Amino acid sequence: MAKQKVAMLTAGGLAPCLSSAVGGLIERYSDVAPEIELVAYRSGYQGLLLGDRIEITKDMREKAHLLHRYGGSPIGNSRVKLTNAADCAKRGLVKEGVNPLKAAAEQLAADGITILHTIGGDDTNTTAADLAAYLGANGYDLTVVGLPKTVDNDVVPIRQSLGAWTAAEVGAGFFDHVSNEQSAAPRTLVVHEVMGRHCGWLTAATARAYVERTRHNEYIDGLMMNTQMKNIDGIYLPEMAFNLQEESERLKKIMDDAGFVTVFVSEGACLDAIVAEREAAGETIKRDAFGHVKIDTINVGNWFSKQFGTLIGAERAMVQKSGYYARSAPANADDLRLIQSMVDLAVESALNKVSGVTGHDEAQNGKLRTIEFPRIKGGKHFDLSTRWFGELMDHVGQAFKAG
Repeated sequence: MAKQKVAMLTAGGLAPCLSSAVGGLIERYSDVAPEIELVAYRSGYQGLLLGDRIEITKDMREKAHLLHRYGGSPIGNSRVKLTNAADCAKRGLVKEGVNPLKAAAEQLAADGITILHTIGGDDTNTTAADLAAYLGANGYDLTVVGLPKTVDNDVVPIRQSLGAWTAAEVGAGFFDHVSNEQSAAPRTLVVHEVMGRHCGWLTAATARAYVERTRHNEYIDGLMMNTQMKNIDGIYLPEMAFNLQEESERLKKIMDDAGFVTVFVSEGACLDAIVAEREAAGETIKRDAFGHVKIDTINVGNWFSKQFGTLIGAERAMVQKSGYYARSAPANADDLRLIQSMVDLAVESALNKVSGVTGHDEAQNGKLRTIEFPRIKGGKHFDLSTRWFGELMDHVGQAFKAG
């Protein structure tokens, strides 16, 4: 049997699972196949193209369990699309005219890699799919197994992406503090912007976790620190349609009665309308290597703050974003269990030469399996008919409809 050599990389944005997934892979291979050499490409596909790798030493193996305690990525991330040759050349990752897929394949072959683990979201794993297809079509004997991470929880057909549960829990804790800003000035509007370009799952799940976190708080009658101050008055997701004027009238009544208003907003809510509005005004919208709008340049939360702030008569309006705080957290207990199960399957699949992405397959009743690469794609929408979301909206007191 040919000598095996495993490489791993993390790519895309951060999520509260990357460090633990890397640690889990090192631990699992050390347990079931300790003779296999392990390396990691630094900063994702960028490191692969540049041949920049970290050798996983004996000391790293022995201390791999420490990685479960931390957020971030111990091997670094980047956003690189291997099928975007122009962008790769512009960034100095390949020479002009070179196919990045070919460069990546040749680097893997030169490094003696037989198994590659990619840990990332839909962009990372669709790029892995492109690479796996190129490898197969050009005679390279290499198995590629991905693990799905994204705080947006929007990878088709995977039921639950790594890191999303943690991001919701941590985002709720973040806003539990921020909500106290309602007491800083009269008629305050607080907009909590949560990550989620196309999918509202994280915003909804963060709101749900926040409600659960504050549900049993005790307060002193007659003081401003009360149930209303800890309430959520509106939730706005990319999948939802709403009438701005009608919502403003509803929120203005709350502002008049309580003296403050709190709303949760996905960073992708109303995004298309805002982009169209800016492009119509002659603005050039920045996009990344994957063609996605650079969402941090759009500032959806600020748009909601200005729109609602004026219409409801807010004297003070502020936007607070939990995204970077939440996505950089270490994995919680639920995610640690999910990571372990997916890591174990990823290693088993790799050793059995089965390529794909590990996850609970929604098309097969949520069975944990290695899902075929061609079926992996992004942009999964949050199902507004989900029972817990309906209960959450009843609690908020907001009518809603699908967009």
